[in-house]
Amino acid sequence: MRDLQRSALLLLATILATVVWFGSGAAAAAGTVAEAPPGGVGVSAVEPAVGEVVGVGHPVIVRFAAPVTDRAAAENAVQIVTATPVDGHFSWVSDQELQWVPDGFWPGNTDVTVLVGGSRTHFQVGDSFVAVANRSTHQFTVSLNGEVVRTMPTSMGKPGYETPVGTFTVLEKFRHLVMDSSTYGVPIDAPEGYRIDTEYAVRLTWGGIFVHAAPWSVDSQGYANVSHGCINLSTENAGWYYGNVKLGDPVIVEG
Repeated sequence: MRDLQRSALLLLATILATVVWFGSGAAAAAGTVAEAPPGGVGVSAVEPAVGEVVGVGHPVIVRFAAPVTDRAAAENAVQIVTATPVDGHFSWVSDQELQWVPDGFWPGNTDVTVLVGGSRTHFQVGDSFVAVANRSTHQFTVSLNGEVVRTMPTSMGKPGYETPVGTFTVLEKFRHLVMDSSTYGVPIDAPEGYRIDTEYAVRLTWGGIFVHAAPWSVDSQGYANVSHGCINLSTENAGWYYGNVKLGDPVIVEG
């Protein structure tokens, strides 16, 4: 009987601990759990996906099944739960896509639960893996959890094609990628046109800024900016970065 009582008490303690965890989780953007916006607009997808490990700059993405007319209600329907408070803000990409972006970055190694419109996802923010690309010093410096782990010479955008300054997050990765200037309006047979095979391409913007291997500019890397806006690295350095970087890891362009 005593063993049965002890087991029952342990079970009750486990249940209470679970309730306390959910009840005390900090709602970074508080709202009504599992409630769709007025008008019956459902949620078609929530990202990052369940079990995904992402970088400290990755936003929470909510895609709705139809255009949202009441944006405030849609935002109030989103609840983001973390063990410690994380401040952030909403941003609308379109009338069907809402993002919640942390102010600054997520703390490294944070578990995140998102509830919205009857949908739920749970993902993990991994180690803080942050790159700083300096246009003036021509260096690409990567830090892991605040400690510099690799500094690499780089070449960035030449005059007229300057690499934009700002904070970007990794959107996609390609082991091999054909880059074609005609995709942004410059014919490949124009003086500044090109169509080249690249390796270890890491996308930073939908407009075509990548970190990628550029063996043709190695002599300029560390000394001069000669690219059409991308961040050029040697094949060895680009392969290392590609192999370690996650979607959502930040790249800060400065100088």
